[in-house]
Amino acid sequence: MKPAVQTGKASLAFQEPVYIQSAASIVGKKEGEGPLRDCFDMVSEDPRFGTDTWENAESTLQKETAVLAIGKAGLKPSDIRMAFAGDLLAQTIASSFGIADMGIPFYGLYGACSTIGESLSLGAMSVTAGYGAHILCATSSHFATAEKEFRFPLGYGNQRPLSATWTVTGSGACVLGNNPPVPENTENASPLRHENGCAAVTALTTGTVVDFGFRDSMNMGGCMAPAACDTICRHLTDFDRKPSDYDAIITGDLGVVGQRILFDLLREKGLSISSIHHDCGLLIFDNKSQDTHSGGSGCGCAASVLAAFILPRIVTGQWKRVLFVPTGAMLSKVSFNEGDSIPGIAHGVVIEHMEV
Repeated sequence: MKPAVQTGKASLAFQEPVYIQSAASIVGKKEGEGPLRDCFDMVSEDPRFGTDTWENAESTLQKETAVLAIGKAGLKPSDIRMAFAGDLLAQTIASSFGIADMGIPFYGLYGACSTIGESLSLGAMSVTAGYGAHILCATSSHFATAEKEFRFPLGYGNQRPLSATWTVTGSGACVLGNNPPVPENTENASPLRHENGCAAVTALTTGTVVDFGFRDSMNMGGCMAPAACDTICRHLTDFDRKPSDYDAIITGDLGVVGQRILFDLLREKGLSISSIHHDCGLLIFDNKSQDTHSGGSGCGCAASVLAAFILPRIVTGQWKRVLFVPTGAMLSKVSFNEGDSIPGIAHGVVIEHMEV
């Protein structure tokens, strides 16, 4: 394949598209009761996914999603050249005890809730550089493991402020490659090919760490919104584009509070995206009936919504070009308890409808 072209200060443009050959999503019971209930590949009624600990549950969740994505691409784990995967837990144990157990060459990632953007970016760069014909990108999160890792054990029963988000129990996985998905009506046909259309990554904007001095661990949207603003502005500048050049600009998990802050920050720069903006944390839950306060969050939030909701609309041509901007709050228990702030990061991935 032709190499990617450096564009502006933070972006890459692919001279040849990197095709999304398959995608899969598995979520928990609460997510399966939300607006996207019919979009996910699988909804588990068992929050422990047949295991004896929350951490093992998340590992199983991510592994099963990865296996499903690989199978939907008509491949076997041995066909995957590399896996880029991550989660929210210390030492990314959900991934290392999950996907790493499949025998695939493995890179563990941590970009907080933006990890699926990091994974897709590194995966797409690897494909276009010729380092692998099939690359797996996956992330996961689990409400119980995240509360245990960053806040309080569930048995504590602490109250959550309205600015807090609800960590999604879910996982999303994609297989990237240098060829389009297998056509319909053939052996191992891919659900990510509709008639003559499919989805492909065409450009990236790597995020920078942005720190506005937020110190509220119950307001992740406020921590992440400045990073989302920075990445969106950098992307538009690097490619000399306008928001109207996109059918949708979709952030990862800013929630109600973060979305308002993002709109305010962009307005100060003379930009408005409100008419085309979606947030995965607001799409996955119904805040009126599910009481998630500010919305959904977690590595599995953007990843599962990407696989279940965003990609099908790109494949069918409902959306021709999308700027997918997973967002992450780099919350560390150690630095937070020492009084440090919580910086944010966001990675931009351009996904387009391709005629094949």
